[in-house]
Amino acid sequence: MEKKILLIEDEEKIARFVELELVHEGYQVVKAFNGREGLELALRGGFDLVLLDIMLPELNGLEVLRRLRKESMVPVIMLTARDAVMDKVSGLDAGADDYITKPFAIEELLARIRVAFKKQAGGSQQTHQLTVCGLTMDTDRHEVTYGEEIIELTNREYELIHTLMKHKNIVMDREKLMNTVCGYNYVGETNIIDVYVRHIRSKIDDRFGIKLIRTVRGVGYVIKDE
Repeated sequence: MEKKILLIEDEEKIARFVELELVHEGYQVVKAFNGREGLELALRGGFDLVLLDIMLPELNGLEVLRRLRKESMVPVIMLTARDAVMDKVSGLDAGADDYITKPFAIEELLARIRVAFKKQAGGSQQTHQLTVCGLTMDTDRHEVTYGEEIIELTNREYELIHTLMKHKNIVMDREKLMNTVCGYNYVGETNIIDVYVRHIRSKIDDRFGIKLIRTVRGVGYVIKDE
């Protein structure tokens, strides 16, 4: 089935260029040129992925993402000319699955879109539960809980925990985690796994008073079943 992508971008020339490339790749594209319109479309549902600019009129991209995440976990890739570290962290904290800085090569954007769809499909194919340290992952529902509380995670945070839980008690180095979570074709910051771990710790360790993901200095990370 043809994948449907929502493109929220106020620069019409960029939007048209991206739309043409996506249509050429076989995707169906719907465009919105301001944040309020984009949010309304996204909340109606029916999209497989959202490409979201940060600098938007009426409602900025981060606010669009925050409001969207209250209703939907559709994969979101941020598009922006702002490349400061704090801007990237803000996007990830708000629930973005990926982040690409303008100007970008269309091949890189297409690769990131393919990775997002691959992760989405991979998660839906699993039909079992994993439990470690009181944390339960239902891979059929794509849901993580501690006790009876659901933990809201981005797709990549989910994939990172999934990988570590599947390989519990085994130290996973950053390169292996990068390949599994971000894909072999990922082009971006080499410390992105550390960023995701910090986000997970703020959502789980700080909230429930546990120590889930342990750092192995100079190597990577591990979840120990204790």
